[in-house]
Amino acid sequence: MSEENKAVVRRLVEDILNAANLGIVDDLVSPDFVDHEEFPGLPPGREGLEQSISVFRNAFPDMRITIEDEMVAEGDRVAFHLTWRGTHRGEFMGIAPTERPVEFTSTDIVRVEEGRLAEHWGSANTFAMMQQLGVIEEHAI
Repeated sequence: MSEENKAVVRRLVEDILNAANLGIVDDLVSPDFVDHEEFPGLPPGREGLEQSISVFRNAFPDMRITIEDEMVAEGDRVAFHLTWRGTHRGEFMGIAPTERPVEFTSTDIVRVEEGRLAEHWGSANTFAMMQQLGVIEEHAI
């Protein structure tokens, strides 16, 4: 079961996040999906996930996400560490395009149920991203 659950995460990263193939969201994400790291101002659940992917893809059209290290799977949970890279070429959270490159990390855990994502918990280093965009002073704490 653990290897199958890791494969679901790989498909999420490669086919949905990197390839922007939102056409497979229904196949990969449960209709009752719960995201415990919702994007501000977007609806909850699967619809919010789809919209947040679109927000990022529009703001960072060259976005590429890499799974770092080895995923850890136990029972119905998969834990993984990501690096997000892209160039800010579209509006993002009210920030006009800066053409600056960004690179930040996130640590995520998903619960997989019947081969689909059922829940997500995550912690992205958005502070670093905002520093790289010039919104927050680089040495601000």
